[in-house]
Amino acid sequence: MAGSRQETASAEPPEAHRQLARDSVRLAVVIGALGVVFGDIGTSPIYTLQTVFNPDDPHPVPVSTQNVYGVVSLVFWSVMIIVTVTYVLLAMRADNDGEGGIMALITLLRRWSSQRGKRAATVLAALGIFGASLFFGDSMITPAISVLSAVEGLKVVEPSLDEAVVPITAVIIVILFLVQRRGTAAVGRVFGPVMIAWFLAIGACGVVGITEHPDIVRALWPSYALSFLFGHFGTAFFSLAAVVLAVTGAEALYADMGHFGRRAITRAWLFLVFPACILSYLGQGALILDDPKNISSPFFLLVPDWGRWPMILLATAATVIASQAVITGAYSVTSQAAQLGYLPRLRIAHTSESTIGQIYVPWINWLLMVSVLTLVFAFRSSAALAFAFGMAVTGTITITTLLFFYVARAKWGTPKWLIGIGAGVLIFVDLLFVAANLTKLVHGAWLPLLIGLTTFTVMTTWQRGRSIVTAERARHEGPLPEFIDSLQSGAEPTRTVPGTAVFLNRGKETAPLALRANVEHNHVRHQQVVILSIETEPVPRVPADQRFTVDGLGFADDGIVHVTARFGYMETPDVPATLAMLEPADTEGPLDLGQASYFLSKIELRRGKAPTMAPWRKRLFIATSYITADAAEYFGLPGDRTVIMGSHIEV
Repeated sequence: MAGSRQETASAEPPEAHRQLARDSVRLAVVIGALGVVFGDIGTSPIYTLQTVFNPDDPHPVPVSTQNVYGVVSLVFWSVMIIVTVTYVLLAMRADNDGEGGIMALITLLRRWSSQRGKRAATVLAALGIFGASLFFGDSMITPAISVLSAVEGLKVVEPSLDEAVVPITAVIIVILFLVQRRGTAAVGRVFGPVMIAWFLAIGACGVVGITEHPDIVRALWPSYALSFLFGHFGTAFFSLAAVVLAVTGAEALYADMGHFGRRAITRAWLFLVFPACILSYLGQGALILDDPKNISSPFFLLVPDWGRWPMILLATAATVIASQAVITGAYSVTSQAAQLGYLPRLRIAHTSESTIGQIYVPWINWLLMVSVLTLVFAFRSSAALAFAFGMAVTGTITITTLLFFYVARAKWGTPKWLIGIGAGVLIFVDLLFVAANLTKLVHGAWLPLLIGLTTFTVMTTWQRGRSIVTAERARHEGPLPEFIDSLQSGAEPTRTVPGTAVFLNRGKETAPLALRANVEHNHVRHQQVVILSIETEPVPRVPADQRFTVDGLGFADDGIVHVTARFGYMETPDVPATLAMLEPADTEGPLDLGQASYFLSKIELRRGKAPTMAPWRKRLFIATSYITADAAEYFGLPGDRTVIMGSHIEV
C-alpha cells in the first residue's frame, strides 16, 4: 500500500505539468490569434466615427447630441449583430475540417447539396465565389486604409509631417509583406503582445472619455439605434456606409479560423477585443459631445497630449497587424480555392507542424503587395479609401450569412421556421448596409466591385477551363486497366528496354499520357514501370508504415505497378527518396533508382474552335495556367533524368 501511495504521489506532478503545458499552449494560441486575427477589426475605432461625421462626405451626418447617441448605438449593435452573432456564434460553427471562411462554406455547400437540390447549390456556390472575390478586394484595401489612418496621426501632433504620410506608409507596407515568409505563428507571437497593449490602451482611453460624459453609456440601449435609424432614416441610412467600417475584419476573423481555431478566437473576442473597441467608441462619442470640433480626429484627440506620440506608434503597429489579418485570410481563401478547382496549383509553404491552416503563398503575397502600394499612391488618404472599403465588406458579409443558413438547413437540419427568423433578421441588416454603400458607388465603392468582378471572372474561367481540360485529358489518356491489358495481349507491340521509369499521374483510373506516348510512338517500355500518385493528408507527417499503397494492376510479373504515396502537409514529397523505401517484392523487381528516368505529362493548351468558352475566356484561361507551380521542382525530381512529354489539348 505504501508503495502504491508512493507511485500515485509521484505520478501527480507530471499530470499537473501536462495540464500546465496544455494551458500554456491554449494561452499562446489566444495570444497568437490576437496578433493575427483581430488587427483589422481592432483598429476600426481609429477611423469609423471620424468617417461618419466627416463634413466632406457626400451625405454628412450633422453633429448633434441625438445623432451622436444614435451613431454610437448603431455602431455597438452593428458589431453585436454582425460580428458576435453572425460570425462568432453562428458562422464559425460551420467549418470544413477546421478551415473557415466563405470557401469553407462553399465546400460544405457542395458536400450537402445532393440533399437540397443541385440547382440552388450551384447558384449559391457562384454567389459564394463572388463573395470570396470581394474578400480579395478587402485584402487589398485593408492594409492601405489601416496603415494610412494610423500614420495620418502624425498630422494631429505635427501638421508639417503631412507630406511624409504616404512614403512612410509605403515603407511599412513593404516591410510587412517581406516578413510574411516567416510564417503566421512567428508573426503572431511578435504581434500578440502588441495587440494586447493596443486593446488595453484604447479601452483605457475610452474609459477616460466616458468619465467626462457618463451618460454616453445609454447609447448601448437599442432604442437609440432604432430611433435614429427609423426616426431620421434619411440621415441614418447614409451613415451606414461609414458605420460598417466598425465591422471590417469580420470575414478575415472567420477565414483565419484555420490558423488558430474557433475556441481561441471566440475567447479573445469576447473577453478583450469586443469590450475594448466598444469602450473606445463610447469614449469618442463623449469627446464629440464635449466639442463638435473633435470630429476631425476623435480617436487621437481622446488620448492625453503626453500620450499621443506613443499612441501613434502603437496605432501604426496595430494597423500593420490589421493588414496581417486579411493577408493570412487571403492565403487561406487562395489555398481552398485551389483545392476546389477555382485557381491553379500554386506553391504553398506550410509554416506550422501543429496547425495545418498556417500557410504562406508567395504568389499571392507579392500580388497583394503591389496592389496595396498602388492603392496607397493612388488614393493617398484613408478618407479617400473609406468609401471603397465598405462595399467589399458588406457584400462578403451578406453572402456569408446567406450561405451559412443554407448549410445550417442542409447539414444540421435546422427547422425552417428558425432559419426563416434568423436569416430574415440578419440578412435584412446586411442588405441595409449593402444598399447604403451602393450610394457611394461613384465615390469609390466601384473599386472593390471591379476587383471582385475581375477575380470572379478569373476563378470561374479557371474552373470551367479546368473541367474542359480534365474531360479532354481523360479521353486522351484512356482507362489504365484497358491500357495494361493491351500491353499484355500484344495489341500494342512494344520492346522492353532495361531500366526503371517513373510516371507521375493523378491517380490510377487513367493511363499517364507520357507512358501512352512512349508505347504508341516509341514502341518501347521500361523493364520496371512505376506509376506514382501523390496524396497530401491533413496531418503534419505520415508514419512510414502508412506511406505506401502498391497495386500490381492485375498482373504479378509484368514489372508495372501503381504506387500511391501519402505525405503530411509539412513534408516535402521527395519522390526519389520515397521510392527508395520500397522493397523489390513490392515493385515486382528491384528499381534502379540511380539511373531511373522520371516522366511528366505536360499539357500545352491551345485555343480551339469548339464553342466551349468565349474566345476571350479561352485566352484568360491559358494565361492563368502560366502561374501553376512547377511539378518537377516541387516533387524533387532530378533535372538531368526528368523527361517532360508534351501533349496538346484544345479548349
